[in-house]
Amino acid sequence: MSQHRLACIVFAIITGAFGIFHLFNAKNMESKVPDFIPGGIIWIYISGIAFVLASIAILVNYHTKLACYLLGVMLFIFVLVVHVPIIVTGETEEIKQTALIMMLKDVGLIMAAFLVGYNSDRPDTEPNL
Repeated sequence: MSQHRLACIVFAIITGAFGIFHLFNAKNMESKVPDFIPGGIIWIYISGIAFVLASIAILVNYHTKLACYLLGVMLFIFVLVVHVPIIVTGETEEIKQTALIMMLKDVGLIMAAFLVGYNSDRPDTEPNL
């Protein structure tokens, strides 16, 4: 197994874990959905399903590029809709700092998703770094 494939598998497992966490802890996460977005908890379930589907696509190497790019776009939406407003209007410095850390985590995951997607159809299966 190549280093690239191993990295893809680890990324898929982490992505799947996020999805499972969303699905089984949706009630606890509901407060994170901004008030201006209708639907509330349904978005937690939808994003959880999206995480799990992206994970499966990466693991079985089926439409990996599309799955990774869509995952990156979803995470970018999280950054814009969830994290940035909290960073700007958070009640305390601790809340703002936590939102900043979560935003940086999501940006890292976005870049990882795009890297895995970009390299998914390379014939040598090695990352182009």
